[in-house]
Parts: sequence; C-alpha cells; structure tokens
Amino acid sequence: MAFSGCPCGFGLPYEECCGPAHEGKAPATAEALMRSRYAAFALDNEAYVLKSWHPETRPAEVEPDPNLRWVSLVVIESSGGGMFDAEGQVEFRAHYRDRGKPGEMRERSRFVRHDGQWVYWGPILTNGTLVNI
Repeated sequence: MAFSGCPCGFGLPYEECCGPAHEGKAPATAEALMRSRYAAFALDNEAYVLKSWHPETRPAEVEPDPNLRWVSLVVIESSGGGMFDAEGQVEFRAHYRDRGKPGEMRERSRFVRHDGQWVYWGPILTNGTLVNI
C-alpha cells in the first residue's frame, strides 16, 4: 500500500511513519503509538487498532462507520511515554467528516507498557467521568 504522506500527519511517507507499526514493529513512544492508531482508524485497519489496545480494556471488536472519514490529526500535548517511562498521556484532536459534515473528536489518552510495548489503555477519566476537552 503506497501513500504520499502518512494519515497521522507527521510529515513522513506512510512506509517510513506508521506503516512499520502496522506491519508489526513496536512504536518507540506513546505518541508514536497514538499516531499509528489514528492512521489505522483512517485506513480501516481494525486488526491493528485491537492489537494496540491493552487486553484489560480492549473491546471484542471495532466496527468502522462507513459514513465516517478521518481527515486530520493534531497532537496538542504529550507527556511521559518515552523510552524509560512506564506510562504516558497524549492529548489530541482528530478531525473527521461524517456524511460530509465536519466534526472533531478530542481526547486525552492514557498509554501503558504491556509486555514491553506501548498499548492504549483508554481515555483519561476524572471522578469516573470522561474528561471532555
């Protein structure tokens, strides 16, 4: 699969950016994992989305919405999630089109190491409530 630019918006070709993660190479940082998950959503790669989700919080399946098209990703802030960290957080905005109408999803995500690799744990909750940014 050849793309001119990676869907995650990092500025590299897909084959040098999120492509290796989708082929089995572990992302080095929590932010790189988040970007690779966004690219997987944009490319309807449900297998990667599930594989990169922590087994304790992973749903049984992910069903893509055929009316939804992911358009762009903006990373707002990234903390932790480096080579020597056990946990990290990434706040982002993901822009999409749903039946032609623009929309935006915002989330602060938690990432943890599982078997030595970064995985998505879930959205950050405060007092049991999803933090809507």
